[in-house]
Amino acid sequence: MTSRYRSIVDVYVLLRRADGRILLMERANTGYADGQLCPPSGHLEAGESVIAGAIREAAEEVGVELSEAALDFVHVVHHRNGNEEARIGFFFLADNWRGQPINREPHKCAQLLWADPTDPPANTVPYTAAALAQITKQQPFSLDGWGL
Repeated sequence: MTSRYRSIVDVYVLLRRADGRILLMERANTGYADGQLCPPSGHLEAGESVIAGAIREAAEEVGVELSEAALDFVHVVHHRNGNEEARIGFFFLADNWRGQPINREPHKCAQLLWADPTDPPANTVPYTAAALAQITKQQPFSLDGWGL
């Protein structure tokens, strides 16, 4: 009998300013992709919906308050990187939030910066950069790292 497939679920929040730039965080001291950029994001916790996870991660990492209505689903990617476990990432766009984004996790984040999502910095996490490219094309789904 084969075992049931399970995957890590990631949630990403693309906080977009009026000028179209999105907020990115420089990872530090995490052991994964340190020195690279990604939006506020994280793994789902047990019993948590992707919406609740996105709202929680934005509050924990950059101190902004989001409502469910403020989040627009824009993309899902099924990602695999070498021998690592595959993961499914849900990307949500938010143009409205309460509070000013700040670095609430300086032990895991070196800095915050606003970037053009159509031309992200070279040190953006490849998984995130691939998803941003698909979002720019208004593609709601992609595969990344599956060798197709």
